[in-house]
Amino acid sequence: MSTTLRTTATLKAPSTAAAVAFAAVATLESTTAIVTTTGVLADAVDFIKSADTNADASRIVALAQPSEIASVISATKNTGPINVIVPSVALLGLIPTLRDLSRQRTPVTIHVPVGSAAQLSEVLAVRDSGCALIRSSSPQSAVDFAVASALASRKLGLPVIHCFQQALSQEAVDVLAYEPASGQTQISDFLQATTASQDEETNDVDKPSESATEVAHKTFAQALALFGAQNSTISYTGAADATLAYVTFGSSLDAAVSGGSDKAGAVQVSLLRPFSADALIAALPKTATHVVALEQVTRQPTPWGPLLFDLAAMLNSAEWAAQTDRPRPVLLNAVTTAPLALFSADKLSLVTGHAKTFDSPAHFDPAAVAGISAAEEADDVDTTSAAAALTELSLEEQQKRVEKIPYGQLLRDIFKQRLNVVNAAEATTIWGDSAKTETNPEFGFGQLASFEKERARLVDAVTAVLRTVSVPLSKELHAELSTWLSGRDDPAVATREAGERIAGLLEAEKGEAKLGAIHRQREYFASRSNWLVGADEWAYDIGSSGVHHVIASGLNVNMLVLDTAQYPFSAENKGAQRKKDIGLYAMNYGTTYVASVAVYSSYTQVLQALVEADAFPGPSVVVAYLPHSDGVFSSNYSPIDVLKQSKLAVDTGAWPLYRWNPKLDDPNRRFQLDSERLLRSVQAFLDRDNVLAAIGNPKPEFSGELGASVEKKTGDRLARKARGDVDNLLGGLSGPPLLVLFASDNGNAEDVARRVARQGRRRGMDVRCISMDEFEVDELPFEKTVVVSVSTAGQGEIPTNGREFLKSLQAASINLNETDFAVMGLGDSHYWPREEDAIFYNKPARDIDRKLAELGGKRITAMGLGDDQDADGWETGYADFEARLWAALNIAVVGAGGEEEEEHKRTDEENKVISNYLRGTIAQAVGDVSCGYVDEWDGKLLKFHGTYMQDDRDLRPERLARGEEKAYSFMIRVRLPGGIATPAQWLAMDRLADEFGNHTMKITTRQTFQLHGVLKRNLRDTMRGINRALMDTIAACGDVNRNVVASANPLQAHLQPEIAKLAADISAHLLPSTSAYHEIWLDDKMVAGSAEQTSPVQDHEPLYGQAYLPRKFKIAIAIPPENDVDVVAYDLGYIAILDAAQQSILGYNVMIGGGMGMTHNNKKTYPRLASCLGYVPKDRAIVVAEKVMLVQRDHGDRSNRKHARMKYTVDDHGMEWWRQQVEDRLGFALEDPRPYAFARNGDRYGWVKSTPGYNNFTMFIQNGRVADLPGNPLKAALVEVANAHKGTFRLTCNAHLIVADVKDEDVPAMSALLAKHRLDNLDYSALRLHSMACAALPTCGLAMAESERYLPRLIDLLDTILDEAGLRHDAIVIRMTGCPNGCARPYNAEIAFVGKAPGAYNLYLGGSHSGERLNKIFRETLTEEQILEVLAPIIKQYALERNDAEHFGDFVIRKGIIKETREGKDFHDL
Repeated sequence: MSTTLRTTATLKAPSTAAAVAFAAVATLESTTAIVTTTGVLADAVDFIKSADTNADASRIVALAQPSEIASVISATKNTGPINVIVPSVALLGLIPTLRDLSRQRTPVTIHVPVGSAAQLSEVLAVRDSGCALIRSSSPQSAVDFAVASALASRKLGLPVIHCFQQALSQEAVDVLAYEPASGQTQISDFLQATTASQDEETNDVDKPSESATEVAHKTFAQALALFGAQNSTISYTGAADATLAYVTFGSSLDAAVSGGSDKAGAVQVSLLRPFSADALIAALPKTATHVVALEQVTRQPTPWGPLLFDLAAMLNSAEWAAQTDRPRPVLLNAVTTAPLALFSADKLSLVTGHAKTFDSPAHFDPAAVAGISAAEEADDVDTTSAAAALTELSLEEQQKRVEKIPYGQLLRDIFKQRLNVVNAAEATTIWGDSAKTETNPEFGFGQLASFEKERARLVDAVTAVLRTVSVPLSKELHAELSTWLSGRDDPAVATREAGERIAGLLEAEKGEAKLGAIHRQREYFASRSNWLVGADEWAYDIGSSGVHHVIASGLNVNMLVLDTAQYPFSAENKGAQRKKDIGLYAMNYGTTYVASVAVYSSYTQVLQALVEADAFPGPSVVVAYLPHSDGVFSSNYSPIDVLKQSKLAVDTGAWPLYRWNPKLDDPNRRFQLDSERLLRSVQAFLDRDNVLAAIGNPKPEFSGELGASVEKKTGDRLARKARGDVDNLLGGLSGPPLLVLFASDNGNAEDVARRVARQGRRRGMDVRCISMDEFEVDELPFEKTVVVSVSTAGQGEIPTNGREFLKSLQAASINLNETDFAVMGLGDSHYWPREEDAIFYNKPARDIDRKLAELGGKRITAMGLGDDQDADGWETGYADFEARLWAALNIAVVGAGGEEEEEHKRTDEENKVISNYLRGTIAQAVGDVSCGYVDEWDGKLLKFHGTYMQDDRDLRPERLARGEEKAYSFMIRVRLPGGIATPAQWLAMDRLADEFGNHTMKITTRQTFQLHGVLKRNLRDTMRGINRALMDTIAACGDVNRNVVASANPLQAHLQPEIAKLAADISAHLLPSTSAYHEIWLDDKMVAGSAEQTSPVQDHEPLYGQAYLPRKFKIAIAIPPENDVDVVAYDLGYIAILDAAQQSILGYNVMIGGGMGMTHNNKKTYPRLASCLGYVPKDRAIVVAEKVMLVQRDHGDRSNRKHARMKYTVDDHGMEWWRQQVEDRLGFALEDPRPYAFARNGDRYGWVKSTPGYNNFTMFIQNGRVADLPGNPLKAALVEVANAHKGTFRLTCNAHLIVADVKDEDVPAMSALLAKHRLDNLDYSALRLHSMACAALPTCGLAMAESERYLPRLIDLLDTILDEAGLRHDAIVIRMTGCPNGCARPYNAEIAFVGKAPGAYNLYLGGSHSGERLNKIFRETLTEEQILEVLAPIIKQYALERNDAEHFGDFVIRKGIIKETREGKDFHDL
């Protein structure tokens, strides 16, 4: 084999990965799969296809996701050898596949680019998977090893993992090319040659026989020699008489050891698996007294690297024992994250000198010794300095650090002074090095055991004193000691205060020796809630970490173990599963309380678990989910991310919520499942009869739904689909086939698809029209004609119901030579205004069109592009596409007449008319328990009843990927005119939120309550509960007059009851008359026409008629100078005009035509502030409201809902026309407007005087969300307030709460109660106090970005800028919404953010502080960093250059920073 397959020609590849891929395809007749999700691999496919080679490009399978590797291998392994090029991160998920391949002796070669210690660590993590493992160290050796590995794999029938060096930044490489044509004989001879043991079974490569190992190493060496390679599987470089030898995995130290003079050598182990002890022993110099495993890996669960274990095994092997002529060297481990190439001869000499100082095994960092800064040190947290700093913290400071953890806050809130966290809680204990003494649970356990021992001594001493008559005790001391002794384990008895009282009494009598001994132990009188807090490092080895000793002790010790693994869990998230094993381990003991909790999923369950753990008379383990790799002390800690991951983990069952109390008398109550799903491992524990018998607990009963696996549900769904496919096949035997696929978020792309489908049917075609994710990509080759309609979401993303299809299409290797296709895309060319963002325009359509063509499909016609910027929006582009499509297909319309027979789609107006006065089929839909949703048309009708169907968008992608329906639930909004509620009503809403909702309430910008998370099956019970509290939800939403709002806390406090009554009277007067609401939700029997029947009933709507209003209608009432309702932002606003003494309301200025909603980049839509129609005396306010609404009813646009709001009707007809219409219906003329002035639109916080003898307290509730959160149990606190309050609550339009009508004599008690729960804390920046955000994600289906969950963080960042500018106490109105519909009234704020895509917002400036001027867009699509960059200089300029009392919105207009918006129609004029 002297002739090699190399040529003298040089191949220039864009990267080592591309060269490896090319060599595998060009040299070998094999299938090559390339995962293109990693940057270093992205160019490989294009390079192979473009290179001048005879390689068969059809054998290249470009995968989109690493998860698809197993399926590709399974599908192609019988067709010949397989080469896979895959990122290292995918290997851990392939472990089951690798083991199967090893057992089946499948010739698969997996090439892995490695550019960092972290990536190499991922490769070494699968070193014992049964595959051969080899590493190359240069571009040329990578090519040599790639081909040699593939040939060896074929010859040995063994899967091989080949990892090769790849720069993190792609660099072109020059390698010698191959000429396979001239060497096929050599390849054939190599593959056919056998060795003496070739036929022996080598199923287990982990523990192979000696001959099998030799065969593997010889085969690899022969394969390398075949290609003229100078590499070998194991080689030595250095002095023959070296006294120290380095051992590396695939890394060359040749230059470093050759240039040194300190008798050092290096063994380069290229083939690590199967491990050959003989070969390594032969390579090591016999004179070596020290062997150093030099490893470039990230920090492991143990301090040692993986190579060390192989060397240790070698030194204790029979092979080494046979070496009688050589000493056993000292084995050292040098682990670093720095590339070994950085160790020059000089630096390696330093390491050598350091290593030779050891005379026993040791571990050290060679980079630190050599003065090298590890390239990845930032990725590996060094806890040494943190530990040193931590040891300087006092116990009190350590306890405070615990409180920074969400669970630590709960511990402090629950146990207060009793809390004793005995171990520190900085990064060194929760995310730190388990080698540190203070991080080990045994360290804290020792302290607790000592405490228990000392307390036991105190108990003995007190008992002895009480029993000894000779010891003189005062009556008071005897009573106190007796009480303490009997209740020493009761936290209510053994308090710190009781201990101080006893200590004081003992002080007076400590002359007695026995009493003096008790006095010296006085610190043990108080009962403590003892906790150990830890995380990742505790779970790697339960036995040796000390956890076992804590559990087995039987002492009353509580452990809080934090699991910080990121969801979805994977093997690379070390310890993710093992931490849950701590719970299972403890449950098996049968004497330990165990709970699994997630504070961002169920706050109440965490509280209950912590309280139960504390009360449990023995050890307790609470395993708590807190997903964050860097810890909560890091600057990038994001509660939003933690919330999302927690919800996903709990929803999927990956992190079940449960509580286990083995000492409960009722065995059926010992295990409580608090989430919907249960891990199989936990279920297996509950199912083990022997364990259950041992602990005396019969098997709990579970709902069958909880045991249903995702796999079974997915299988059932696929089976149903298969049956549907057969039906379609049997029903489509006539006419040419047409498949129409769509992906649509807002319905437009679906509408296009259905139009194409209708036209196809008119031409006699056999048409199927379905969403993309309902169709299997593998079926595309069997489709003759395919038309795709797809819209664009976010930053060039495909809508949700097309994501899986696009993923599969991008990874597909199907042949579409027989398939014709056409693609229609819908987008907005100006949605992303920057030039570099043009790529996002119709990106999904372009991607699909390009991929279908790459797979061999033939375009019917050029792609159609619908653009929202065209005169008719996307319709313009579609009209052109439709004409070209049918002209190219050349299929005539069947039958006479050329008019298109459109399949009529029901409109919103028709839906209302045929709804039988808002009944529809709601009763049947709500009663259907087979699903969690209702159809589109019942969903629209439900709004009139005060409820919206939503789904949890945090869970949507995961659920769709599992083949499940979305996590549907319903929002319920209460009709609460004027925002006034009694304490009983507050408590009722609180109970309903816990019983049927998501345990939170929302005070909305509509001055009412909202419940979220109500399941369909609970809708009727929730509605009835609201009704029993003397409230309802009818007309809280829908195309009717909605909740009427009114100033909640005017300066003229005595007038508030009057406008509140007016709000209630207007609401009652304009209420729909249909009895459907009572029939469906409240009555046990149907009345006034059944909600079940479909024929018209004896019902009527004297004001609305069967079609109700064109769109929603909103009314507000305000008393100047307070504009807390933003009165001009409504369809109809009443501004109270007072007498000169400000004592009475004379009448109202009538404002019409306000409204906030608009659509991004659609200039035909805009916000508008109301204009004054005239003045009306107060006794005619109700009739004016009726007539204004009726004009809108009769003249509002019912053909275009985007143009149906009253603001457009006002602008279309003008104010004079409107005044005439209203006056004609009134029968009298309106008077001219009266003067008024507003000062601001915020709330008045704190205590203010109300009517004589009464007071109001306004508290800040961030974004109106009433919830119990770590460190802030607001919801529970307000329950206590409601139980004590004797007046009323008022909800404000800024989403805050007023404790109203508190009598003067009750103010001290209420103040104390508010202070107790920190509800009186108003020490926020003025910016935060004037902030407001809509709910947005995860429940709002229209949200494009975060709002309620994000604005608090943004204000934290802006507060820093304001503090620097000295503006902390200067009020600036700031608002945020997740979409342009304007629920938080952003367009009249001084600063506003409107979501455009995840993490991107449009910035608006220039609204007035009183809410009477619209703002204008200042910058588009800003990220958080850009927001701060843009606003910081403006804020600082405002601080320096503003006039006296000048508000921010006025300032930016005066300085020319933003142009003033004078009316809605010039909102878009820049």
